[in-house]
Amino acid sequence: MGVVLDASIVVKWFIDERGSEAARGVLVSGRRLLAPELLIAEVGNAAWRRARLGEIPLQQAVSAAEQVGRTPIEFWPLAALARQALEMAAALDHPIYDCFYLALAEQCDAMLVTADDRFLSKLQATGWGPRGQSLVLFAP
Repeated sequence: MGVVLDASIVVKWFIDERGSEAARGVLVSGRRLLAPELLIAEVGNAAWRRARLGEIPLQQAVSAAEQVGRTPIEFWPLAALARQALEMAAALDHPIYDCFYLALAEQCDAMLVTADDRFLSKLQATGWGPRGQSLVLFAP
């Protein structure tokens, strides 16, 4: 089964923080890795924000933005996911950004791995609950 990764996981590949070791375990798990193209923008934004706050050097942020597209992730175009993501966002009363990842997991019959506990909590109360898995519980 493939694994859809969101920015909360992939940013940990480039910036050491709580959960980075587990996130890198996903990278080398041998599983098919998937993400909507939105991931590139979200990782870049997270790296920029960390540099802006002085938590990492700007060059590290630039490196993350450059390297994310070179990872072994299969990137999916947003247009193919937009309708389903919007319907999910409305049903969950949750931002569409996260729902692009969920829509991709549904379309590919994959597991969404995230460190976003708030999103996972919303999913648990729905039929999409089994699609979401916490990074803490991910087993390659």
